[in-house]
Amino acid sequence: MPFYNQEQIATLAAKIKNVRFGMFTTCDDENALSSRPLAMQQIDNEGNLWFFTADDADFITALQRHPGVNVSFCNPAENLYLSVCGQASLLKDGAKARELWRPMLRSAFPGGLDDPHLALIRVHIQTAEYWDASASKMKQLFQLAKAAIGGRTPLQTGPHTTICL
Repeated sequence: MPFYNQEQIATLAAKIKNVRFGMFTTCDDENALSSRPLAMQQIDNEGNLWFFTADDADFITALQRHPGVNVSFCNPAENLYLSVCGQASLLKDGAKARELWRPMLRSAFPGGLDDPHLALIRVHIQTAEYWDASASKMKQLFQLAKAAIGGRTPLQTGPHTTICL
């Protein structure tokens, strides 16, 4: 059985638990990036993010041809900025769909769990980066003022952490 760093997965799950949507970015055959909001359903113990989608959505061909994706999460009220890179797979998995199903999904999938276009995207996380911008507002203001006086633009909002799963 593969080893998964449960502490790192738990850290990521805790950071994004209150963020419903991630900006899901794919790359097409011309290397053009395209993003759309998708509601994350779960981060599991194996380091996978799970999303519902329609198997005929515009971006599915790009996803299947170029499975390397990025999902970014942002919650400015909590100073959360998190980016996940991983490999995506489109799945038709009835058992997993039942596990993750919520009644509000019926608006997107009128046939419910029997909707012929209902599919799941599993993103196996390879790396995740987040910026800890939870420093006090006074400290952030000081850093902004210091950068402004020095004629520089602050490059980031706080210490940066990278996790590799």
